Amino acid sequence: MSRKLAAIKRKIHPDQKNINAYVVFKDESAAAKALNRNGAQIADGFRIRVDLASETSSRDKRSVFVGNLPYKIEDSAVEEHFADCGDIVAVRIVRDPLTGVGRGFGYVLFENKDAVHLALKLNNSELMGRKLRVMRSVNKDKLKQSSNPSLKNVSKPKKGLNFASKNGGHSKSLFIGEKAVLTKRKKKGQKKSGQTKKQKKQK
Repeated sequence: MSRKLAAIKRKIHPDQKNINAYVVFKDESAAAKALNRNGAQIADGFRIRVDLASETSSRDKRSVFVGNLPYKIEDSAVEEHFADCGDIVAVRIVRDPLTGVGRGFGYVLFENKDAVHLALKLNNSELMGRKLRVMRSVNKDKLKQSSNPSLKNVSKPKKGLNFASKNGGHSKSLFIGEKAVLTKRKKKGQKKSGQTKKQKKQK
């Protein structure tokens, strides 16, 4: 059964009540109008959350990361927990794409970035018997650069010197300096070629 068919028949997971979907519009103006449907009730007890799939930089300043969530928690429970912090635009719990079960963390997007300061005070607060980890939502690329600022101007390190190639032969030498030449040792009793020539001349 495909993911689309499973979502229609609601056979993803018996405890799963939320389904994420994306709608692609021809122009940006139509997408902006769709935001007016945010929070609209489409069925008894079901409301839709509409948010643009772009503008990640502005959303990072207005959202918080919430960790240690119960795996079977619903978006509505998280929204209720952070309701006193400010107007909430959307709640997104990260779920397994196949089973739909939560992975224990999610994000809360507020209307105003000032609400983030109040939401951070709920760090270590309890929800359904679990202490939550609440922190600012940071873009992954920015997080890597901030943790390793020296990586911006540092090129990738060169590979180490290879002493032998995979096929058993020797690779091109990268050694700088004089090389010692290995010569064969003469066996005892063996006359040098130079001495034999001198003896012939004396005769």
